Amino acid sequence: MSAALLASSTVIWLLFEWIGYHLIPFICHFLILTLATLFLWSNLSFYVHKSPLNIPEIELPQDLCMTVALLLRDRCNQAISMLWEVVSGKDLQEVFDSLPSCMTPENQRVSIPCAANVLILTMPPLYEKHEDQVDSYALKAKARLKRLYSKLDEKVLQKLPKVPFISDNKQH
Repeated sequence: MSAALLASSTVIWLLFEWIGYHLIPFICHFLILTLATLFLWSNLSFYVHKSPLNIPEIELPQDLCMTVALLLRDRCNQAISMLWEVVSGKDLQEVFDSLPSCMTPENQRVSIPCAANVLILTMPPLYEKHEDQVDSYALKAKARLKRLYSKLDEKVLQKLPKVPFISDNKQH
């Protein structure tokens, strides 16, 4: 299943790359076209003698919204207090022990923002402490990535066929 998703997303990406179209404008244009179609259908259905679309009215209950808001507030306060302990330098080991609780399967929607917040707040102090070592590793990694990209470009990307209808000189 995951191989099929990876293969299909790669094919879609290559098609977008060859055509020169981008995904976000494609999604936006699709949504605008869908909205215009629904608008025309609902306004012109009387003249075409078709029944108008029956779009159900959706209303969220207030209790559900309050429960979700309170849960999010509690999680954010917990994450902020944990991150404050990291930034202020208090009990770093306890913070690393409590970090996996943020990464449980029940909290999959919360785990990426939680990890991002931990990284955003811990990386600057750690970088200031180990700046010379980080810079040397970053330069080595940059050189290695350049070599890997040049190999990829030489062995794969240069062998992809060029589409004749895309010109390199784009005029705006």
